[in-house]
Amino acid sequence: MSESKGRRRGREFYLHVIPLEEARAKWEEVWRKLRLRERLKVEEVPTQEALGRVAAESVTAAASSPHYHAAAMDGIAVRAADTAGASELTPRRLRVGAEAVYVNTGDPLPEGRDAVIMIEETAEVAEGELEIIAAAAPWQHTRVIGEDIVATEVIVPAGQRIRPVDIGALLAAGVLRVKVRARPRAAVIPTGRELVPPGEAESPGEIPDFNSPMIAASLAEDGAAARYRRPAEDSVEAIREEIERACESADLVLTIAGASAGSRDFTAEAIRTAGELLVHGIATRPGKPLALGVVRGKPVAALPGYPVSAMLCYDLFVAPLIAHMLGEPAPARPRVRVTLSRKAASAAGSDEFLRVRLGEVGGRIVAVPTARGAGLVSALARADGVVLIPRGSEGEPKGAEVACELLRPEHWIGNTVLVTGSHDVALDLLGEYAQAEDENLRIVSTHVGSMGGLAALKEGYCHLAGCHLLDPESGDYNRPTVRRLFGEEEISLVTLAHRQQGFMVPRGNPKGIRGWEDLARPEVRFVNRQHGAGTRVLLDYHLGKLGIPPERVQGYRREVYTHLAVASMVANGTADAGLGILAAARALGLDFVPLALERYDLAARPGFWEEPRGIALLRALRSEGFKKRLAALGGYDTRETGVTQTSDNATS
Repeated sequence: MSESKGRRRGREFYLHVIPLEEARAKWEEVWRKLRLRERLKVEEVPTQEALGRVAAESVTAAASSPHYHAAAMDGIAVRAADTAGASELTPRRLRVGAEAVYVNTGDPLPEGRDAVIMIEETAEVAEGELEIIAAAAPWQHTRVIGEDIVATEVIVPAGQRIRPVDIGALLAAGVLRVKVRARPRAAVIPTGRELVPPGEAESPGEIPDFNSPMIAASLAEDGAAARYRRPAEDSVEAIREEIERACESADLVLTIAGASAGSRDFTAEAIRTAGELLVHGIATRPGKPLALGVVRGKPVAALPGYPVSAMLCYDLFVAPLIAHMLGEPAPARPRVRVTLSRKAASAAGSDEFLRVRLGEVGGRIVAVPTARGAGLVSALARADGVVLIPRGSEGEPKGAEVACELLRPEHWIGNTVLVTGSHDVALDLLGEYAQAEDENLRIVSTHVGSMGGLAALKEGYCHLAGCHLLDPESGDYNRPTVRRLFGEEEISLVTLAHRQQGFMVPRGNPKGIRGWEDLARPEVRFVNRQHGAGTRVLLDYHLGKLGIPPERVQGYRREVYTHLAVASMVANGTADAGLGILAAARALGLDFVPLALERYDLAARPGFWEEPRGIALLRALRSEGFKKRLAALGGYDTRETGVTQTSDNATS
């Protein structure tokens, strides 16, 4: 990898962008030299409070379990020798008290007794006299001392994180306190004067500090104790002082943002002036602007400011460091093989970490890439897994089978319904009602437009395709397009709703936009949906009827992928109008100019609705609760919600 050096305003940036494995090797070498594990204190805590802590040494049993010979059944305790010869032909009679003692499960065996006969295998033949028809083997139906745990044996090995079952075993073995490794103390230092506490961002330029709580929660989950420090000012001196102050009490220091190459990025230089800068820039995407170093014998990791980059660098560098300090193996998530539903390009010379949504379709696990962008915190929250596209490759084609690291439990995958196609806010609401029908069910929707959704259905990359495609010749929705795409193959169309499409405009409609012809006015700025979206088809249909060429619409080439994204562009003043649904306009406080009523259907291969997932989803779709909530959003007509559309324009 060639070195990338330069100066900006007298500062050096990107010391040397190096491959991921080289950066990790440098970082791990620091662990070994600093002997971080040996610095951690050992604490003794009550066993009941040890959940999630890491055993500092092997924990041995203080007592045997059970600590007395016990009955394992309800019955009579006997001397096995007294029952010798008993059979159906030669039954044996035992006197209660002298030869047989009644016991319940868990009772101590009376002195001299070494076996238990179950009560149902005895018969009372006279007052105080029992009859048995089988001899008892020594120690049958008993629990002898130490049968479960023997005093001095290891219950929890050193370096194991203590689980609920471990707490039970320790207490059974008489261990009331355990020695655990102290939690590594981590100082989290956000940088930038634009940061404000969550909930207090009011002015443009103010950013709620959500990265610090996210990283602190990750530290806690991994067994460290995080302490926030105030946001550091954007200067080398201020950041260096905060790092040095944090090093006085912390075992490791994390900074957030300011490690890139911008005019206000000072963190790497602060680390270099305070100690030793080991790494500045790694060949990953996202995550390139990472800095690693040592200050006053403490490891310092400067995480990027974008949330996706920050979490990736945390997983790659900080989580293994904490595991090392606690004496645990480096964390490793489960992996599965998945099939990519779209082509995944890669950046030249960089390892690409692609976040994906997952669902099982037709016997294979389909991976749908989420929106790319290091600043998209929503991509973090929605992702089910991560696919690595190695540097040096040319990416992976659609349909490629690749390894995927899971971010959610594997059983979620088989209970997922993948909906690909046109965006509608009703899908999120449907997911809520579907989960009420089946608590394991979840809906994952990805937005590629109606045509893209039908193409994904045809290729086996989704369960359902959301579509609202107007056929200009017949005036019908979806059926003609489905017949053209799928030919003789039977496809089931179930209606989600009829919905109102119209112009979303600012409050008061300041530019007086009333109809399709207003889009040709030069002062009207429009925002469009992507090619293949049903909303785009509707727009093109009406522009064509009026003879308005697309180039006369200012903003026709400006494309977004959801109704809410259109509404956001209008709400923030980037556009004067956008075509979409009433529910999206209401969600962002916009006015709405109604233009057309369209039918939005969910297309599926017929067998889907007979599967457990499809049955539960159909019940949710047809429920009165869902219909009422949907109608309350505004702009939805539910008269055909849950109705199957047939090819002859009838419904069933």
